[in-house]
This record gives sequence, C-alpha cells and structure tokens, in this order.
Amino acid sequence: MRQGESAPKGAWTGAAVGGVKAPEPIILPDPVSRFARTCQRLERLADGHPMEGWLSFMAAVADAQRAACEGLPAVAGPDEADVRLAVEARLPPIAADGWRRDPVWRDGLGLLIDRFDGAALPPAAATVIATLRKRTAEDTETRADAFLRGRIEPADAGAAFWIAAALQVYFTGLAAGMHAESLRLLEQRGLCPCCGSTPSAGVVRASGQTPGARYLHCSLCSTAWNHTRAVCVTCGGSRGLALRGIGGDSGVVKAETCDECQTYAKLMYEAKDTRVDPYADDLASLALDIMVSEAGWARHAPNPLLLMA
Repeated sequence: MRQGESAPKGAWTGAAVGGVKAPEPIILPDPVSRFARTCQRLERLADGHPMEGWLSFMAAVADAQRAACEGLPAVAGPDEADVRLAVEARLPPIAADGWRRDPVWRDGLGLLIDRFDGAALPPAAATVIATLRKRTAEDTETRADAFLRGRIEPADAGAAFWIAAALQVYFTGLAAGMHAESLRLLEQRGLCPCCGSTPSAGVVRASGQTPGARYLHCSLCSTAWNHTRAVCVTCGGSRGLALRGIGGDSGVVKAETCDECQTYAKLMYEAKDTRVDPYADDLASLALDIMVSEAGWARHAPNPLLLMA
C-alpha cells in the first residue's frame, strides 16, 4: 500500500484553502478510544450482516489493538524543533516511510497476535501467525518497510495484515503525543498532516461548531483533518464529482467519484447515523466498493486491513 507520495514542490503560503478556517483543522487521536470505538461499531454492524463472521473477526482485531495500546509504554515522537523544521519544509513530522521506528512497535505486534492464541482461526491464518513468531527482528522490520512503501508481495499479504495492524497502534500512539497547534495541513490536502498517509474515509460531521464539515481519517495514525467537500481527495478537482450509493440502503456511506482522475473515496454521514466510524463502516461497506469499481472507478487508496480480505 502506498502510504504517501513525495512532498509538494510549491511554496507554502498558509492560505486558508480546503476548510482550514474550521476551528479544528487537525484532530489528533486518542489511541484507546479510537480502537475501542471501531471494535464496538464493528460488533454492531456485524449483527445480521452478510459478512458477519469476518466483521466479528475484525472487531476482535480492533479490540486487540485497543489492548495493545494499553499494554505498550508511551513512545517518544519528534521534538518541537524537528516538528517545526518538518512543517516549514511542508513535510509530515512522522512520515510513514521515513520515520525511524522505535522497536517497541514489534512488542505491539506480539501483543496483537497473542490475543489470538487458541482462537478458532482458519489454518492459513494460524500458519501466518506461527511464522510471524519465528521471524527475526530484521526480517519483520523489512516487511514493515515494504508495507509502508507499497511494495507488498502477494505471498506476504497475510503477514502484512498483522504488521499493518501493529503499525496502526504504533503510529496512532505517536500522533497522540503531538500538538495539533504545531502542525499544518499539507499542500497536498489528501494526505495526512502527521504521517503523510492516505485516508481510509471521510466523515461529514453533524454536530459541533462546524456541522457539515468533512474530516478525512488517516489509515495509519488515525489523525483527522479538515478537507473541503466537493473537491476530489485524489486530484483536487471539482468537476465531474458525483455521490454514488447502493439503492435502498441507509445512506450512511457514499462513494464520491471523480471523472477527472477516475478514482473514488468513501464519504460517511453522521446525520444518518451518529455512531458512524470511518474504519468500521469502511470495512462493512465492501459491497459499495465492488459496485463502484465494477463501474470503472479505482479506490483512491486501499484500506491496509483489507490485505487478506
């Protein structure tokens, strides 16, 4: 999965573009509540869903991520001087493919897979976990680098799923320790201002000081940032945009398609369901992904936890 592209080359002006006049242009995550909320939402969505078994498994993964957040020590992020330099250079301070990871992230990986000891997993999944336990630290780091740089080999997809889940825990903890007021939205507004990753989905708020504002939610560090509605997340275009959904459903999740770049991004509406979660509802709306992709649009970026879906 490609977590982010190269830094933009244009001069930084600080212009209020893309909704940055909202009171909170960047919202940093609370790691425990982030994964607990996703778990609870997945459990609710799984009930009676055609993919009930898989969504229930993903709820267990989110709960394991929550437990890992609680079990890991706080990790040190960049100091204020480094953050300032990154912001001035228009770079994300904890760039996913450049940040020197603390080895503690591998402890999080161990905590994750420990939660599935004795679980009724398919034989292939159990084999993947057993193999992960035997890998050297160097080998695991190499596979983490491959994931973050979008170079996953098909044979490594199973291992990449667990590595991605552990990296989400680690980077969410890193982001939580930062200060939103020290950060700036990137000129390429479709990328996370904290780690430079692509978003899983966008949520249109129904409450707060700016109801109707769209926030994108990072697929890696769980940071949320404001992004103008009716502007393509991928190319920034505004012509040829359309909202598409499955007829007769709740209308909570839509696909915003762009005819300029032939991509789409998920958009979710709190006004339809205040409990909507950008990570859980993304997983539960795979039928929408299938429908839109079959019609000719490519997803703007893959969900990292769909690697073995």
